[in-house]
Amino acid sequence: MITEKKWWQDEIVYQIYPKSFNDTNNDGIGDINGITEKLPYIQSLGVTMIWICPIFTSPMVDNGYDIADFEGIDPQFGTMADFDQLIKESKKLRIKIILDLVINHTSDQHPWFQKAMEDPTSKYRDYYIFKEGTSQPNNWRSIFGGSVWEKLPNENSYYMHVFDKKQPDLNWENKEVRTELYAMINRWLEKGISGFRIDSITFIKKDQDYQSLPADGVDGLVSCKNKTRNRPGIEKFLHELRSETFDKYDCVTIGEAPGVNYEEFPTYIGEDGYFSMIFDFHYADIDVESGSDWFKRTNWTVNEFKSLLEKSQLALQNAGWGANFLENHDQPRALSKFVAKKYQNSEAALGIGSLYFFLRGTPFIYQGQELGMVNAKRKKINQFDDISSIDNYQRSLEEGFSEKKALYFVNQRSRDNSRTPMPWDNSQYGGFSTQIPWLEMTEEYPKINAEENPVFTGYQKMIELRQKSEISQLLKEGSISFLHQYVPANIIAYTRQLKDKEICLYSNFSDQVEKIKLNKTISKLYFNSHQGLENKDNEITLLPYQSILFSY
Repeated sequence: MITEKKWWQDEIVYQIYPKSFNDTNNDGIGDINGITEKLPYIQSLGVTMIWICPIFTSPMVDNGYDIADFEGIDPQFGTMADFDQLIKESKKLRIKIILDLVINHTSDQHPWFQKAMEDPTSKYRDYYIFKEGTSQPNNWRSIFGGSVWEKLPNENSYYMHVFDKKQPDLNWENKEVRTELYAMINRWLEKGISGFRIDSITFIKKDQDYQSLPADGVDGLVSCKNKTRNRPGIEKFLHELRSETFDKYDCVTIGEAPGVNYEEFPTYIGEDGYFSMIFDFHYADIDVESGSDWFKRTNWTVNEFKSLLEKSQLALQNAGWGANFLENHDQPRALSKFVAKKYQNSEAALGIGSLYFFLRGTPFIYQGQELGMVNAKRKKINQFDDISSIDNYQRSLEEGFSEKKALYFVNQRSRDNSRTPMPWDNSQYGGFSTQIPWLEMTEEYPKINAEENPVFTGYQKMIELRQKSEISQLLKEGSISFLHQYVPANIIAYTRQLKDKEICLYSNFSDQVEKIKLNKTISKLYFNSHQGLENKDNEITLLPYQSILFSY
């Protein structure tokens, strides 16, 4: 557990998906200058740090997570001079910048892979994972569907890709690969960024037996996660990564760490952990049995969600520090995911927003979350850009579902839901661009937008409470405990404590009106997601998705 307070525990992080944030050169694609232009907006919200999804040179098969040059800016986003200007302007506003670090794989257009393909005797052949043979080495399924193995056109040889076939996995067993990656990371830190969000980092170690496992789908394949995610020996790589890079700078690192058990949290985020904090997906993925198999949907209950949230928070508290999120570029919009259709409004957006925002840890806000955005609804599969959505549609059909049902699954969970262009106003294309955007808007003339938005105002208030109020220290440093006694099943309640001070949050995470008998009188109401609060003789009534933060 971390005993000394770190600077990054005070931050409010805003995640930007640059392709969809703000287009300044009117080509339908967001750009770096678009981020610079909107820095005052970000500052007005109260944000202190921005996380920018990949802007590196890329063929954009997976929207930038397939990198062809780790130190080049993709022309569609601008130039390195534009990025330098963004750093300069953000420093003026005291906004820090972190970037996505993708080091499990590269694009197949990366010079290393190109050289590996051209010459089987090249040292770069060992930069990736190649296996010789006339058939696929095993039955592992990639995260984006199909085998993890892709045959070379003119050789009896296959290369491995945990994700898309155009994202070949790097061979972390090769010391030279690791050394090159560490040097690249250090050059970025020297440039003046504040750290990294680290993508898919638990996949860098593969079981070296490469053995097949019993199939788990009609395709005869089995999820590669069983042999490629958070495997024994990964600790060697992660310790070395930290010591050769992050330890040399006063930076922040946030690991995307699916597959990490709670018992392992201390090694990931403890006093000598690999990272500053990690994202925990145990409760975020409650709506599906597997994070990447969207057709395996669940009928989850509030009690189940509450239990997962409590386990997550207590595990993070016992081990170190967490990165709390409600939405991101891989998740659907929270209103559509958690809230009954009838109540998908600004009040519910603030209700579920405040439930997560006041947890222990650093809050992350995804672009548009502060506006109360909802999922887009596509009518045809060809309206989707996300390769994972297209794969899930095909896999749903293979599993026996109808086209209508397959489209329903994808609409519910598609990563395109959160990647739609940012709606700045109610004009055509929402002020994002004057041209047709690269991805269809949630609405072409957005009703939900950044002009006079009550959700935005509510997030400003939440941030102000955490950063500049009488309860700031408590919210930043206080411990967390969950309440069970006298709390109805649909109510999620927790307290934050620091020394002799305590505040409580009660959240109705359902579409039912709930009454709660308090054992004391509310002294001060700090935040209320809805208009008004019925309180009679210490019995409060919470409307559907209403949350309150108060002290006795």
